[in-house]
Amino acid sequence: MFFFLFLFSFVDSYAQEIIVNDTLSIKLFDRDVKDPKTATILSALLPGSGQVYNNKAWKAPLIYGGFATNIFFIDFNGRRYQLFLDNLRRLDRQEPTDFPNLNRDGLVRNVNFWRRNRDLNYFLFIGIYALNILDAHIDAHLSSFDVSEDLSFRFEPNFEMLTAGGALVGLSLKINF
Repeated sequence: MFFFLFLFSFVDSYAQEIIVNDTLSIKLFDRDVKDPKTATILSALLPGSGQVYNNKAWKAPLIYGGFATNIFFIDFNGRRYQLFLDNLRRLDRQEPTDFPNLNRDGLVRNVNFWRRNRDLNYFLFIGIYALNILDAHIDAHLSSFDVSEDLSFRFEPNFEMLTAGGALVGLSLKINF
């Protein structure tokens, strides 16, 4: 559902002159502006490829590292869940278990704990995948953002008269670009 929401809900809008070239990207004032839809589709098909398309290849190993770590914890929690589930079944058949100090309630608590952790890691896997797509999409959108040298901030005092007879005194932030 998340994938289709991102895939079909794009509206490209640019407030500057755009010159389209042949390489799936747009030139905007001598800068390479990336297409958000292309970055999103690439990232959905192969995680990390949207980041490579956006010239941010250093993010791809972070994404795959997140996937690898998550897969490790899914496997770890799954093995612990199976271990306690097998011991619970052995206890129900009145066979010796690997955990003689745990009664049935302790084994049930452990089974539920490790199953919950495993299931949460599945959701975390989906979250990492969705963040991969979202990052590629947002990064492509921000490739058209003007980061010129003539940006400046200044604080100025502000005084306003209210219609009810009072006055408003404050500090305003002025941004020039």
